[in-house]
Amino acid sequence: MHARILSVARKKPADGSKRWSCRKLAAHLGVSKGMVHWEWKEAGLKPHQIELYLASNDPDFESKAADIIGLYLNPPQHAAVFCVDEMTAFWALDRLDPVLPLSPGRTERHGVKYYRHGTLWLYAALDAQSGKVLGKTATRHTSQEFVEFLTEVVERAPAREVHIILDNLSAHKSQVAREFLAAHPNVHFQFTPTYSSWLNQLDIWFSKVERDVIAHGIFTSVKDLARKLRCYINADSANDEPIQWKNSDPTRRIRSNIVSTTCR
Repeated sequence: MHARILSVARKKPADGSKRWSCRKLAAHLGVSKGMVHWEWKEAGLKPHQIELYLASNDPDFESKAADIIGLYLNPPQHAAVFCVDEMTAFWALDRLDPVLPLSPGRTERHGVKYYRHGTLWLYAALDAQSGKVLGKTATRHTSQEFVEFLTEVVERAPAREVHIILDNLSAHKSQVAREFLAAHPNVHFQFTPTYSSWLNQLDIWFSKVERDVIAHGIFTSVKDLARKLRCYINADSANDEPIQWKNSDPTRRIRSNIVSTTCR
């Protein structure tokens, strides 16, 4: 029965549902729900969970990934390495009903109705060696805005040679961006392989911003959203430290040592 429980659990149910539950599989096999649960736990089967992945189709994936990881682990001497990206337009949402605050025995509650005040973009550059983040909010996204932000990053760079890790967004490869590179021969772009944004460490920081500021946030205006983002960036920079990837288990993806911070 042990082998049968595991074998059937790895197949789709015949009733058209997407996956088995302990109760459904137990009824199908004529055993107790507790037995199914125990067998799944012992075998590490979790039919109720899924993980998403996106495989890169870049033929030069290995060489590009090696170049980027090399910049993190062994950057050129006297050079600065920045991860640069944009957080795409997100709404400044304001709840129409009062927020019911957190209290013992009750979670914080938000009304389902909301008002959209407008959208905002966040440009950011992460210094891979110090962990410090330079951020800039904008109400639009253009190649010119991107290059203006890059100019500010390069001017603040502590080294003459600057390596910038980017994804393959069209604004990063526009004519304006190429002209910027021509005017700054000390700046080098390193593009991540396609569908491999996880190689850009700034994506880890963006996930923090989404979790700590944007998700469930209440913003009375676009300016209020921009102010709270600046507050968060300033507080985060005061406790900056470089992201260190760890890989204690080669069967799992690399994780970071980054810790969430809050700003009120």
